[in-house]
Amino acid sequence: MPRPAPAATAAEVRFEPMRLERLAAVLEVEQRAYAHPWSRANFQDVLHSGYQAQILMADTTILGYFVAMKGVDEVHLLNITVEPEYQGQGWAHLMLDALDIWARGQNAEWMWLEVRVGNTRARQVYESHGFRQVGQRKNYYSAGRGQREDALVMNMRL
Repeated sequence: MPRPAPAATAAEVRFEPMRLERLAAVLEVEQRAYAHPWSRANFQDVLHSGYQAQILMADTTILGYFVAMKGVDEVHLLNITVEPEYQGQGWAHLMLDALDIWARGQNAEWMWLEVRVGNTRARQVYESHGFRQVGQRKNYYSAGRGQREDALVMNMRL
């Protein structure tokens, strides 16, 4: 059963830009959340490239984070993660709402993402947020032991 969120007032829950000095803590969350986590180099690359990368904080606790890349008239969600002990409490929806606001401010018309076929929970979150499946990428993700897993391509008009 997930623990309740840290006792926090609305003023204490905030977004902070992801920065290199927070990367160790972000990597700890990433490794707890995924069987095939992003590497330090993955995060460093997106930070050096200037992608939109935000951490959702409650006091000093990382609740989650997202990384997105802006295109010409679209935003591509590259990573969205909720700390496992805080999953199922609506934090992913809050981060998607914040990303929508940012993307609209960038004049994006579409949001895109890929999700593992087997990640039912994430697919449900995305569908409830308005994303729809528009394609499938065969053998897109590593699944360990030389195996690969398909990705569903989803998009949402902003």
